[in-house]
Amino acid sequence: MVGMIDLSIIIVNFNTCEILGDCLANLSQISPKEAEIIVVDNNSSDGAPDMVEKDFPKIILIRSKENLGIAKAANLALEKAQGSYVLFLGSDAFPKGGSLEGMVDYMDKNSKVGIATCRILLRDGSLDKDSHRGFPTPWAALTHFSKLDKIFAKSKLFGSYYQSYKDLSRAHEIDACISHYMFARKDIFKDIGGWDEDFFVYGEDIDLCYRVKSAGWQIMYLPQFEAIHYKGASVGLRKETQDITKASEETKNKMRASSIEAMKLFYAKHYQSKYPKILTTVILKAIEVLGYFRMRGGA
Repeated sequence: MVGMIDLSIIIVNFNTCEILGDCLANLSQISPKEAEIIVVDNNSSDGAPDMVEKDFPKIILIRSKENLGIAKAANLALEKAQGSYVLFLGSDAFPKGGSLEGMVDYMDKNSKVGIATCRILLRDGSLDKDSHRGFPTPWAALTHFSKLDKIFAKSKLFGSYYQSYKDLSRAHEIDACISHYMFARKDIFKDIGGWDEDFFVYGEDIDLCYRVKSAGWQIMYLPQFEAIHYKGASVGLRKETQDITKASEETKNKMRASSIEAMKLFYAKHYQSKYPKILTTVILKAIEVLGYFRMRGGA
């Protein structure tokens, strides 16, 4: 029953005032009345926290005096969250009606599932591939950056990065999803601890999913529920949202650097001890080269 829903919706925001307002307006229409919404504002300069206080007074607002990144801000909100379930939602994500109640009902009936995500669509109606991920093993990364996963998208051997060989019309288990729509059982944090605050932006969701699966929980993709994602609106790096992003060049450069740092951190934390040193040397050099081009806006 809707009256029994125990849900906390957590949004980390940085300089997306207008989009955040639209996000919260959408949630006010579709979320259960008993759900609480927590916004952590990472010291935005565009008036976002004032907008939240003025237009959405029932929302729990945490004002940070600095940009904490996603993981640290999410942990702050998690400490206040009262729900048995927690939805980590991007300020640029818009769940469709029925998805929140549907997720709660699904999780209630599937006790082995620690995290679930929905079918996340970009503004053009295509699937946000990052919401349906395999773990970035050296082989998966090689097939992805060499474009082999595009050429052989339906191959399990070559399509592991986005698990593109799976049937996207049916519910199934995946390795990882993004923190822009991550519906989590709060109990999983008793098993794995909170978000790893060494990740600033990028990689924090893959790391969390890796630890969740290592603890024995399932992560599910549920296409019967949908959300729209204005991908990259806050970081300013995605071509899909160049027409609406207000990210400064300073922010864009910081995000590029964070994406490279996240790759190094994830590999060192989860894979370095599993592979020969020579492979690690090659991988770190490849990340360095990728970083060179990415910092120049080429990758």
